Amino acid sequence: MTNTTHPAAKSAGIAASISSAGRVLIVDDNSVNLLLLAKLAESVTGTPAVTFEDPVKAVEWCKVNEPDLILVDFMMPKMNGHDFIRAIRTLPCCDDVPIVMVTTENEKAVRHEALEIGATEFLAKPVDVPECRSRIRNLLALRHAQNLLRDEKKLLQYEVEIATAAIVERERELILRLSKAAEFRDPETGAHVQRMAHYSKLIAKRLGMPASFQQLLLEAAPMHDIGKLGIPDYILLKPGKLTDAEMAIMRHHPTIGANILEGSDIPLLQLGEEIARTHHEKFDGTGYPLGLSGENIPLSGRIVAVADVFDALSSERPYKKAWSPERAKSFLMESAGTHFCPVCVNAFIGAWDEAMEIKSTFTDTETVGY
Repeated sequence: MTNTTHPAAKSAGIAASISSAGRVLIVDDNSVNLLLLAKLAESVTGTPAVTFEDPVKAVEWCKVNEPDLILVDFMMPKMNGHDFIRAIRTLPCCDDVPIVMVTTENEKAVRHEALEIGATEFLAKPVDVPECRSRIRNLLALRHAQNLLRDEKKLLQYEVEIATAAIVERERELILRLSKAAEFRDPETGAHVQRMAHYSKLIAKRLGMPASFQQLLLEAAPMHDIGKLGIPDYILLKPGKLTDAEMAIMRHHPTIGANILEGSDIPLLQLGEEIARTHHEKFDGTGYPLGLSGENIPLSGRIVAVADVFDALSSERPYKKAWSPERAKSFLMESAGTHFCPVCVNAFIGAWDEAMEIKSTFTDTETVGY
């Protein structure tokens, strides 16, 4: 969005905001000087200044409050002006607050060091009233401009986050629609896709994988059989056992699915491609389409293999009765090290109660969202 505010109007807005936004902190062990500077500051901002004769207490105040401008004397007990500036510049809320040091004209070495450690400006003693007012006004305007820039940066960051979230949400929707398209051509139900996706996330969690990977796996796992879009209906929907020739065609679906998803720079689709290509590999190397074995099979493929087969076995299909969960679990344990990755099987079995909760939540008669 283009900002059409006229520069003069923007400057006027900054000047007008000083009276409502400028919080001035004054630190001086001389009560007379403190009162004079406080009155000068109030004449510019319209609000009372915050004053301290003790610089240590002033630093403590700054730890929980954010001033817009600090005026500090150099010669003070307990902590001189240099020590005060060093302490203030270590506080996150005060790392860029304008600081004016009040010194005599002939203290050049003091001024040089003050500049090195973070002083912004100087006022000479005795204080010239018009000069002091101008310095306070100009530095508060500078501070206000800094705050505006910081707020605009935060707003821009927020807008970028919102836009990014919208893109991610569209990616998820696209992927879910692709997965549903495959479901329409497959006798497996949508609940199967939801269960195996949540089983996959559960296994990843038990393996100690980062939460970000767990979530990505949950969203990518439903794409495992997207390649079945390229399998003829007479094979895909056949109620009986497939012939060797038909099985050979069916075994092309991992490659078809990977080809559909490959070439994307979206992490979700990249993981989907990996899963589609490798979820029928077997730990002993007898799987397809690549004949990978052991840890050469990507972890995502090894996880989804356990989740997918368990749910397929424990679910009813037009061509088979459902196995009991215990029987399907026994099959996983017996096939660990041959068909399945033993570590993934152990992780799934170790979360058995949670797995059964997933099974009861996502039923074949009721579709529940992710």
